[in-house]
Amino acid sequence: MALSPKPTFLGLLNALAVAETAAEPLFLAWADTTKDKRLAKTLRFVAMREGEHGKAFAKRMLELGYEVRWPDTPSAEKALDVAASTSKTDPQKFRAFKLGKPSPKIDVFDGMFNDKTIDPITGGLLGRYIAEERDSTRLLAVEYGRLRVKEQVAKARVSSK
Repeated sequence: MALSPKPTFLGLLNALAVAETAAEPLFLAWADTTKDKRLAKTLRFVAMREGEHGKAFAKRMLELGYEVRWPDTPSAEKALDVAASTSKTDPQKFRAFKLGKPSPKIDVFDGMFNDKTIDPITGGLLGRYIAEERDSTRLLAVEYGRLRVKEQVAKARVSSK
């Protein structure tokens, strides 16, 4: 039975549960196809976080008396194809997913606490989520930078022959 009134932040929790749950298999598929062991370890770590976030937000919704509203259409098929591709390089995958850049100046998380009705349990969950997402962004940026250097060195070798 749902509690009254309906929390104003329920849509945020739902969106996060859906997005984070969808991201986990992408990172795992990418980890399974990369030949770079260091990147694979980072991707598996980030995937674990994403899956955990998805479950935590879905659980919080259940605690509040609501269930996740999952999208009707599988929108991640193309993304999964990219992640699982063996013909794309890791740097190409970073670019396709728009990952590997340092945290932007305008932070998508800045507005999450504008809703003053967020309860302490949800607030704590959001705080942890934000800190971990920022850390995952940093970890992926380090890996992308390392792989771009390798990519540039390989291109330089080819052009010097």
